[in-house]
Amino acid sequence: MKLYGSYTSPFVRHCRIALLESTLDHEFIETDQAASATKSPTKRVPFLQDGELTLNDSSAILRYIRQKSDKPFIESAVELDQYCLVNTALDSTINLFFLARDGVDIEQYEYTLRQAQRVESILIALEQLKLPLHGPYDDVQIRLGCYLSWAVFRQRINIDSYPRLKLFLAAIEREPFFSETAPPA
Repeated sequence: MKLYGSYTSPFVRHCRIALLESTLDHEFIETDQAASATKSPTKRVPFLQDGELTLNDSSAILRYIRQKSDKPFIESAVELDQYCLVNTALDSTINLFFLARDGVDIEQYEYTLRQAQRVESILIALEQLKLPLHGPYDDVQIRLGCYLSWAVFRQRINIDSYPRLKLFLAAIEREPFFSETAPPA
């Protein structure tokens, strides 16, 4: 099994964590934008190859890894909704990050303003969750940790006004699987 991705992607990080938690034989192959543009129809990472099987989305990859290692992945509609909330915030934050990096003035366009408002609205909703301060963590919590860690590192969000999220991030960052998958400094 080969997982292709970058060390900085929060989507890839979640898949790397799932692989570390499993006993599955795997290889991580660092992949840049040019390679992912030719090897995956989504033109992004992660993507996974296991024999003849290729998966091109982190959620499908996570489900596959969890199934192969006899562990649950998103067991209820409520968990799925929370997972999707985090993914929506992550997608919006990443889009804003790349647009800003390309010189787009985010304050100038209705679309980008709406994306920023979406992120804030979701952070308010996520702040209401009862989040554990120790493991084991489920995939909603791992995805949230990967998102918060990336967004804070990239200075895309400030969680100082979200005390539950801040405590949760501090707690999950102490977990071995989380520190093992941290992007290189």
